[in-house]
Amino acid sequence: MKFPPVLNLSKVGEYPAGAKAGGGFVWDAVLEYRVWCHPERGAPDEADGSDYYYAFSSYEDAEAFFRTSVGAEEPLALVLQREYIDEPEPGKYVHVREERITEWPVAFLCRPKRDALTIPAFLAEDAPANRLDIIRGLVPRSGRTE
Repeated sequence: MKFPPVLNLSKVGEYPAGAKAGGGFVWDAVLEYRVWCHPERGAPDEADGSDYYYAFSSYEDAEAFFRTSVGAEEPLALVLQREYIDEPEPGKYVHVREERITEWPVAFLCRPKRDALTIPAFLAEDAPANRLDIIRGLVPRSGRTE
């Protein structure tokens, strides 16, 4: 899989460490790729015993660092969601129209980027039984918008 480029190279490493973890179903941009390091797993202690991360401008660089670093976890993507889908309870979905930043497993980036029809199609009454097929880009979407 070819992983998306970051939105702004000059901002890589400038985003706060704290971010939401996963969720939201859709993505708009990759801000950076991160590799978290854990001293308790053998990573050098560079933060007084706390976990820390390195930020990378490409998945390939993050993956190479992970492969050669003791105590590192697989790369994550820091993604921007300009809008997203919340699931406050199983099967109940809400369209949230505000930005947030979240860390995702890079495998989720195989999903197409969100476009103007993604969330309305996901929430439509005539959506397929497996709504995730819309997010995965596996089914055509209607031309309706909210």
